[in-house]
Amino acid sequence: MVTEPPSHEAALLIRVAQRDQTALSELYDRYARVLYAVAFKSLRSAEESEEVVLDVFAQVWRTADRYDVGKARVDTWLFMMTRSRVLDRLRTLQRVTKVTVASENFAEIQTPTPGVDPLENVLISERRDRVLAALSQLPEAQRQVIELAYYKGLTQSEIAAQTNLSLGTVKTRIRLGLSKLRVVLGNWEPS
Repeated sequence: MVTEPPSHEAALLIRVAQRDQTALSELYDRYARVLYAVAFKSLRSAEESEEVVLDVFAQVWRTADRYDVGKARVDTWLFMMTRSRVLDRLRTLQRVTKVTVASENFAEIQTPTPGVDPLENVLISERRDRVLAALSQLPEAQRQVIELAYYKGLTQSEIAAQTNLSLGTVKTRIRLGLSKLRVVLGNWEPS
């Protein structure tokens, strides 16, 4: 039985499985734009779509050794991973939207603490509204990890485990999100 040599893309995956970064870069250059377009069609967000593409290629780096040329072509394998990541993002967006609405509703019904200066209550309420507004301007992925860290008190490792993201991705999203919050909040002074 004569076996055909692997396609160029399959050969790239073999090299990626051997930790060849050049091969990953070449694969990225070939497919990143089309995978981005596929993600953007469903997500309608440039940042979310970029995150999907990064997640897919991070998964390629981790799992290239499991690719089976007999089961699917490389492009089919990449599209399946992209579709899976897009569906994960859509589920997360739905879940976080529900949590955000619930937390906003809870914030609206909180009663002032007895013995606290009314002016202090106004300042706290103003700050809370300003932070919630700033959080709503963040990309969903960044807002999610920041909310898990600050509202639920999870560590970055716990966030990575809960969201099935790599620790590096969690750290990057938190860093980018906090940086954007600093810009949005700027030198805000209460009125």
